[in-house]
Amino acid sequence: MLDDAARAFLQKPLLARMSTIDQEGYPHTVPVWFMLEGDDICIIAVPETKKVGHIRRNPKGSVSVGGDVNDGGGYLIKGDFAVEDDPGGAFMRKITFHYEEPETAAKHVEDWKDLGIQTIRLKVKRVLKV
Repeated sequence: MLDDAARAFLQKPLLARMSTIDQEGYPHTVPVWFMLEGDDICIIAVPETKKVGHIRRNPKGSVSVGGDVNDGGGYLIKGDFAVEDDPGGAFMRKITFHYEEPETAAKHVEDWKDLGIQTIRLKVKRVLKV
């Protein structure tokens, strides 16, 4: 589903905009960190957030990455979200170190270790170059 150009672009530590569908049927869009894991887009979240609740009611959604000045465009990625546990915070640690300098990342990993952070996985169904 993701070609080499999309994979290369999505390896960068860019902010994504994640859209879920709220209980009234409207998009709920928030900025998130993400990483590719195989062919999936993975995001971290505290279980009590609105995005997690929305996914539990309706897994359909999208992630938009790029579209900023001079980044060559971006991608809109549509699919179905799933919420998974993150045993020992392994993915939370990986993504935090991907986005932050080591000293700051280590502090955040320590601060967040008891939040029960989960992984949100987007199973990609469609990729659009924007």
